[in-house]
Amino acid sequence: MQELKKYKIFDISLFATSVVVAILFAPLEVEWTKFLLVSAIYVVFSTIYSSLRIQYGSGSGSYDYGVSYTQSLALFAGPFGLLIFETVHRFVIFFQRKYMKTADEDEFTDTLYNIGSFTLYHTVGYLFFFALFPYAEMVPFGYFLLFFVSAVIISWQSDILLVVAFYISGNVRTWSEVVKFFNKRSILDTGKVAITNGLLFYFVMESQWEMLIVFFIMNYIVSKSFLSKHETIQNELERDRFREMAYTDFMTGLSNRAMMDKKMEEINGTNEVLAIVVADIDKFKSINDSYNHAIGDRVIQHFAGILKSHASNDDCVFRSGGEEFTLFLRGRSYAECLEVLELVRSYVSAHPVHVEHNGAETAIDYTASYGLYFNKMTEELPMERAYIYADQLLLEAKDLGRNRVNVSDGQRIVIHS
Repeated sequence: MQELKKYKIFDISLFATSVVVAILFAPLEVEWTKFLLVSAIYVVFSTIYSSLRIQYGSGSGSYDYGVSYTQSLALFAGPFGLLIFETVHRFVIFFQRKYMKTADEDEFTDTLYNIGSFTLYHTVGYLFFFALFPYAEMVPFGYFLLFFVSAVIISWQSDILLVVAFYISGNVRTWSEVVKFFNKRSILDTGKVAITNGLLFYFVMESQWEMLIVFFIMNYIVSKSFLSKHETIQNELERDRFREMAYTDFMTGLSNRAMMDKKMEEINGTNEVLAIVVADIDKFKSINDSYNHAIGDRVIQHFAGILKSHASNDDCVFRSGGEEFTLFLRGRSYAECLEVLELVRSYVSAHPVHVEHNGAETAIDYTASYGLYFNKMTEELPMERAYIYADQLLLEAKDLGRNRVNVSDGQRIVIHS
């Protein structure tokens, strides 16, 4: 509650400061009729654009954080005219959100923050721009270069104020969050703001109203199109992320049984020659019973890491259940598959798992058994049947004493221990 109070005081103080600063630049230095016409156009389109703005923040604070067209209005009307425009513009949005019932709990103080912050840092931009404008005219493309530098100064002020506000409201608490926030700025976005405001300012000063309106409409269409594509990409990323979650075993990071079934369907009937390997940690229950399930999980993770490290990019490694794993060794000969599996078996036997148990570091030795079935995956030999053959070979390896490889190339069985 105390943080919320400080947050509101900050917003109100910022607004009050902006009023004092703007009054220092009164009265309005442009014709009232032209100011009212320009302000009306800006209010209409800025209100429409408000639905396209990206919002950053959570908790008690929520602020507009997107492309602003205020720079050109500030240069035209000055700080006093800017305060009038921002007050009308922000309260139009405020009442619009109230009417649509989309307003935040602190919408009023958020509105004061937006009026105050936009007025203050655009006043700095205003002073900077006109101080250097005579010199910019001497430089090729100096007009737009000056707009760009002004936009950089304005954006930095905006970010600093936002970080302070987020800190007070509790939305930013660590230095890494501050750095992450500042990294959201893009040089291309700043360039877009500079060019857009440069053209708008030119149209306003030259009273080219048709061009001004056409430019606003074109900008809205482009922004709307960009937002739609952005949302489509975000939806696709979310869909891919959920698909990955559905196909991932989170203990080991390997693909799970569902992904294995999907991959088997893809390979079925393709005539691909590969090895299906079913591997199982020997006497795993005794590890759980002798230590605990957390250490049993460490053994599973250790074994998964070994399997993954010995697999190629073309191979598939799955945790197919409990302490059982399945591999699809692809693009290799029968002898090469056997060699890989022998390397895995010997590596597991020679590398115990180091864990902490009862306050002391403990090395847990373990072994695994393997069934390898090598053949061409045809319509007559579907993956499901080949997998059953590999699983049967594993069971036979267990019966023969464990810590061994039981292999078949579809014609003969070879035991390696």
